[in-house]
Amino acid sequence: MGDSEVKLLGSWPSFFSKRVEIALKMKGISYEYCAEDIFNKSPELLRYNPVHKKIPVLVHNGKPICESLVILEYIDETWKSGPSLLPKDPYDRAMARFWAKFIDDKCFPTMWFIRMSKSEEERGKAIEEARDQLLTLENLLKGSKFFSGDEIGLVDIAANFIARWLGVMEESMGLELVTKEKFPRLSEWIDDYLKNTIIQETLPTKEELLNRFRNMFQRTQ
Repeated sequence: MGDSEVKLLGSWPSFFSKRVEIALKMKGISYEYCAEDIFNKSPELLRYNPVHKKIPVLVHNGKPICESLVILEYIDETWKSGPSLLPKDPYDRAMARFWAKFIDDKCFPTMWFIRMSKSEEERGKAIEEARDQLLTLENLLKGSKFFSGDEIGLVDIAANFIARWLGVMEESMGLELVTKEKFPRLSEWIDDYLKNTIIQETLPTKEELLNRFRNMFQRTQ
C-alpha cells in the first residue's frame, strides 16, 4: 500500500507522539506533520479522535488510527519497507505486545505519579514501585542490546519515556532513579538508543523538555 496522504497529528513534547514519528522515519514513510496544542485541541483532532480526543492520530488516506501502540502495529503491517518493528515469530510478537503494554500500563503511570504526588509518603511509595518496575526491565534486557534484540523494535520505541523523559523528570526534581550502578543494562540501553541517528533527530533535547516541564508545572500550580 502506498504512503500517499499520510498525516500525523502530534505534539513535540509528547513521547506518545514521538513513537509514531520514529516508526514513520524508520520505515522511510513521507508524511505531513500537524502540530497540536494539547491545551487547545483543533477541530480536526476532535473529529479524527472523538473517543479519547488525544494525540497522536495517524491519518492514512483519510482514515484515522488512534493510540500510539496501535498506530505502530498498523505502520509495521502496512509498510514493509525498512526494519520490522515486531518479530515474525507469533510468540515473540505476543511478548513484544506484552512488554509494550507493561510500559504503558505500569511504568509510565507510576513514574509520572512521582512528579504529581502531593505528599512525601506518596512520592516515596511511587519511587519504590518505579524502581521495582525498572528492575524488571533491567532483567529483561540481559543478553540483548535492545529489548527487541540487536535492533530497535516496538518495545524500545514504547520505552521512549524512560530513554529521555524520565531523565529530564529526575533532573527537574533532583532525583536519581536510573544510575549505572543500580541499572547498568538499562543505562547502556539508554545510551545505545539515544545514539541512533533517527532517535537523535526525532526526540526533543533535554533542555527543550526541561523548559517544557517548568512551564507546564508553573501552569498547574
